[in-house]
Amino acid sequence: QVQLVESGGGLVQAGGSLRLSCAASGCIFRINDMGWYRQGPEKQRALVAAVTSGGGTKYADSVTGRFTISRDNARKTVFLQMNSLKPEDTAVYYCNARIRPYSDSAYERDYWGQGTQVTVSS
Repeated sequence: QVQLVESGGGLVQAGGSLRLSCAASGCIFRINDMGWYRQGPEKQRALVAAVTSGGGTKYADSVTGRFTISRDNARKTVFLQMNSLKPEDTAVYYCNARIRPYSDSAYERDYWGQGTQVTVSS
């Protein structure tokens, strides 16, 4: 059983900052890519940022220069530092990780957190 537990969401004024965290636990042999997605009202879930196991990153155009993704492999945790927040960043933010649970099997799959609400007021 693998769990991803997010924390750090909340209400902030435009221009403010928040830091999201997501910790993985359970039966984990290896964590490959980790990332953050978001789903705003009446919108599809979309990638915000992702980081590979080696530290390579990619970002959605809308957050480049404002958000920073990072990970702590020893703690099995991924972070999203969000600065200069805008009302259009309001969404539920979901953590994602591609995890290989067992050392004796190449099987891997995506796991999702439960989501954390980020609300940016104007």
